[in-house]
Amino acid sequence: MFGGLALFLFGMDRMSEALQQAAGERLRRALAALTRTPLTGALAGMVVTAVMQSSSATTVMVIGFVSAGLLELPQAVAVIFGANIGTTVTAQLLAFRVEEMLGLVLFGGFFLCAVARTKRGRQMGTAVFSFGLLFAGMEQIQSVVEPLALRPEFEAWMAQVREKPLWGLLLGLGMTLVVQSSSATIGVLQGVARQAGPDGVHSLLGLAGAVPVLLGDNVGTTITAILAAAGGTRDAKRAAAAHCCFNLSGSLVCLLALPWFVRLVELLPPEGEELEIIARQIANAHTLFNALCTLIWLPLTPLMVRLVTTLVPEKRTE
Repeated sequence: MFGGLALFLFGMDRMSEALQQAAGERLRRALAALTRTPLTGALAGMVVTAVMQSSSATTVMVIGFVSAGLLELPQAVAVIFGANIGTTVTAQLLAFRVEEMLGLVLFGGFFLCAVARTKRGRQMGTAVFSFGLLFAGMEQIQSVVEPLALRPEFEAWMAQVREKPLWGLLLGLGMTLVVQSSSATIGVLQGVARQAGPDGVHSLLGLAGAVPVLLGDNVGTTITAILAAAGGTRDAKRAAAAHCCFNLSGSLVCLLALPWFVRLVELLPPEGEELEIIARQIANAHTLFNALCTLIWLPLTPLMVRLVTTLVPEKRTE
């Protein structure tokens, strides 16, 4: 299982790095240019994160811009809001079943690296190959979780997570703090949720059990922004605080309204057997959560700026 997790994390890291190298400079220029209003800032953050496959990379980039004086705090806050939507693309991709095409994806990425004559072409080949590694790791994790799911101890532990949402949130938080990637922990969550419970029909975890873990993942991913801003300017620390406030406030509200949120996700397509659609439902829950939080917070950007300014005040001078 640790071997599969290592392969998954390595594929995720290499894919994000290759995509950033292939399009990073253009994305940086676009990010600096398209942040004049909160709406365009959020859209820019969403697109950049979807391309780079890493909200952490976008957030760190934004914090760097703020520290350098290239972005004002309200602009940075809007971009961070959008980045939270962009990062959900990874979970949507992971919901696809590509096991039968895994060999072709890996070979296609290797072939592109071998024949490409430009640096950008090799970087895209690396991204495709790393995308295949990501799914290979996920398949490995699922293959070892399947017999583990039959053990009564593991089933009892999953039952505790289903029955106590706070435990699920803490589990997701802890996992993300360890691996430093919410996309990776959501991928593992999708793999576990695909396993059948004792009845062989329903998911071992279920959507109601998976959503709190998902919320914990969203809270845990803010640690990257906190670490990036630790040595930065006061506005950089405020941008990191805005990321924390956004994810934490949304997660707490969603946890309190958990039955209604789960029902809302179940109303979204697709329809079918639980084990067949649970991974897509988790991806949809991730997208819906971040989209709703952004829609609520985006008009309240000035309020968020005032809040983080209060939390991180100016130093008093003699």
